Amino acid sequence: MAQLFFKYGAMNSGKTIEILKVAHNYEEQNKPVIIMTSGVDTRSGVGKVSSRIGLEREAVPIFKTDNVYDKVKRINEHANCVMIDEAQFLTKEHVFQLAKIVDELHIPVMAFGLKNDFRNELFEGSKYLLLYADKLEEMKTICWFCAKKATMNLRFHDNKPVYEGEQVQIGGNESYYPVCRRHYYNPPLDMLGQDASML
Repeated sequence: MAQLFFKYGAMNSGKTIEILKVAHNYEEQNKPVIIMTSGVDTRSGVGKVSSRIGLEREAVPIFKTDNVYDKVKRINEHANCVMIDEAQFLTKEHVFQLAKIVDELHIPVMAFGLKNDFRNELFEGSKYLLLYADKLEEMKTICWFCAKKATMNLRFHDNKPVYEGEQVQIGGNESYYPVCRRHYYNPPLDMLGQDASML
């Protein structure tokens, strides 16, 4: 039975590499999949799913005004799975459309994304995926500054933590760290902006 999955985690928790791995497993068995990503994330170009370890793949971009249900129906209504990267940037309407793909087209949908932003507020897409997904799974990673589980994303600028501002600022390790609660509120300022290998 098709279900809507939401797999969430802090930055660097391996969400994108999981999409690429699952897609490979399906396609190795000649089962077609549809890979999609938010059109908001342009770090590797629009319509690209790109992992931090260098693996990359073309994806169908989702823009704010898109109807994801209609897009999937047009691309392949008999796909074996729909996988979505950067799902936190989806709208409430997009999440309802994902549920419709599961319920009416009987295609499993796996959405991957951040749960909370750098202010520890839920993203719109994440909020409605948490409410409407059939299955939730936390993807774990460790804090940049210690060995505890990272549950938050710390934004920094000019080697200082940032707790206010626009919700969306596209970036990777140059702007964000996955952190535990303790280091979210008390990051070691002398280590901000350093590469992990130097810590």
